[in-house]
Amino acid sequence: MSKQYRNKDLSPSGWYIASYLERFRLVEQDDSNENIRCTAWENTILIKADNPDEAYRKAITEAKLSSEPYINTDGENVQFAFEGLTSLLPIYEELENGAEIMWVEHKNKAIKTIKNMVKSKSELEVFSKS
Repeated sequence: MSKQYRNKDLSPSGWYIASYLERFRLVEQDDSNENIRCTAWENTILIKADNPDEAYRKAITEAKLSSEPYINTDGENVQFAFEGLTSLLPIYEELENGAEIMWVEHKNKAIKTIKNMVKSKSELEVFSKS
């Protein structure tokens, strides 16, 4: 018997978009104190899958690929620690220019708040100087 999914959870294009969190750490670091400050990244990847369960498994597998320890330029044994998925959404349209691949709903916001969320060209990540 095959698992039943809601239509809105299935991707007619066969693609899903997944976001996950990983953080940078020293391999020998004691992580028992969860109040320690660290640097983390939320990465977003595309996943080709027939259903949400397959997309979930593939997203976790892909996200964990970067967690192998390595020696950085300072000679430290470091790694990216996979923390987990933050989002998994079906892509409803074929991938092409202008295809919507994700969205975020911002409820009950003042118009000025919405307008302040907009960035100038130079503020966009792809144009940042850092």
